[in-house]
Amino acid sequence: MDQKKIDRINELARKSKSEGLTEAEKAEQTELRNEYRASVTGNLMQQLENTYIMTPDGKKHKVGKGR
Repeated sequence: MDQKKIDRINELARKSKSEGLTEAEKAEQTELRNEYRASVTGNLMQQLENTYIMTPDGKKHKVGKGR
């Protein structure tokens, strides 16, 4: 997700607290938040796919989806 979209999420959050949002802005906020969540989840899953746990006996165990 690019910085412009993150800035827009923050802008809508500030506006929501101060004066409220129109229905169109609420829909935009929901869409942007969902996109942000998907981005964070995807990045975390990718990181976990490349992560190993080493046991005291020296064996490596891959951490991945479903573990």
